[in-house]
Amino acid sequence: MEEKLARKRRVLLVPAPAQGHITPMIQLATILHLKGFSITIAQTKFNYFNPSNNLSDFQFVTIPENLPESDLKNLGPGRFMIKLAKECCFSFEKWLGLFLLQQQSINEEIACVIYDEFMYFVEAAVKEYKLPNVILSTTSATSFVCRFVMCKLYAKDGLAPLKEGGGREEELVPELYPIRYKDLPTSAFAPVDCSVELFKKTCYTGTASSMIINTVRCLEISSLEWLQQELEIPVYPIGPLHMVASVPPTSLLEENESCIGWLNKRKPSSVIYISLGSMSLMEIKEVFEMASGLVSSNQHFLWVIRPESIRDSKFSNDEELLRKMVTSDRGYIVKWAPQKQVLAHSAVGAFWSHCGWNSTLESLSEGVPMICRPFTTDQKGNARYLECVWKVGIQVEGELERGAVERAVKRLMVDEEGHEMKVRALSLKEKLKVSVSGEGSSHKSLDDFIRTL
Repeated sequence: MEEKLARKRRVLLVPAPAQGHITPMIQLATILHLKGFSITIAQTKFNYFNPSNNLSDFQFVTIPENLPESDLKNLGPGRFMIKLAKECCFSFEKWLGLFLLQQQSINEEIACVIYDEFMYFVEAAVKEYKLPNVILSTTSATSFVCRFVMCKLYAKDGLAPLKEGGGREEELVPELYPIRYKDLPTSAFAPVDCSVELFKKTCYTGTASSMIINTVRCLEISSLEWLQQELEIPVYPIGPLHMVASVPPTSLLEENESCIGWLNKRKPSSVIYISLGSMSLMEIKEVFEMASGLVSSNQHFLWVIRPESIRDSKFSNDEELLRKMVTSDRGYIVKWAPQKQVLAHSAVGAFWSHCGWNSTLESLSEGVPMICRPFTTDQKGNARYLECVWKVGIQVEGELERGAVERAVKRLMVDEEGHEMKVRALSLKEKLKVSVSGEGSSHKSLDDFIRTL
């Protein structure tokens, strides 16, 4: 990985402004830097990522735009990304022209521009300057296929089959087994037509020379083959990126490491770790039902509850009530946790997750089976694969009540079914290790991509 290029060249990377997108982009940047490339990360002000001293070799620049900071919260992710693209389309092209002049003045060449699929406005700008460009998909290959299929379904039948309440939720989507219509990546923050409008943009490869996906062939071979045929450009699965490159923390939230000390006092595989990601929302009733079910399960649990994750809640008061409910050494609540460190801890035996793709890969890479409670978009398809394809997850669907929580926890932590899932999860862990090793599929795919630059 540390082999240097004879001549340094620069790669410009453009991440989308969300935690789950920033982290893999920084991981990819680190890999390319180790290969000898100079690195520039172009961010919007909405990223809020302050690079640490460990990334001092990277150049961080800000894409000029004039959107109010309230838009990210008020519009929801889908509408916001559409508005951001319209805002940045011209300003990024103008900025890029000035950036290229600066590079020429120091006799430095741009090897390529790598942009997150949701920052699709970048493609038009790099096309104008005839720069090589590559798409990075930070979601699963299956999620990309689902978005592609959603656009085709919309073109053929309109919104009817995609809308919740249309009567087809439980039906399997043709050619997408085991994905049901309810598992397609519709958004909890926007109507279906908004999602389709966004997906039409993200599925357009334009002048891109290739696509990088943070996934592994052994996990998604059929989806990768589908994409390779449909997109007609090389598709490089080089994940899990967090196993390829060790990077400093990229969390936008402050991590509470006191939970590691608490885990150190627990027995192996005795704790269920609960974290529903950086965007999921819960009703206060659901939170207390979950707390009751966890207490009734008699299992140890480490629970991440972001203050802004509970709708219509004054978190300080509710947090006090929650802590009273779990007043024993069985439960520990933090506002954010160092997740990779937690999942790697020997005390953690299961992960209750929203099934974002980064969380899914991090759990699989540590051999930790999952309880799946997806909230929106690609999380639903990931949960379905965890349960039905990889068979290392239990999905909790419908209304969240304490009995369902208790049963799910016991299935995974106590019953024979959970033991069998743990065995399968450990098997997948070994396969992922092999994939990033010298002879593994992801390692070879990365080498193939580097040779194109």
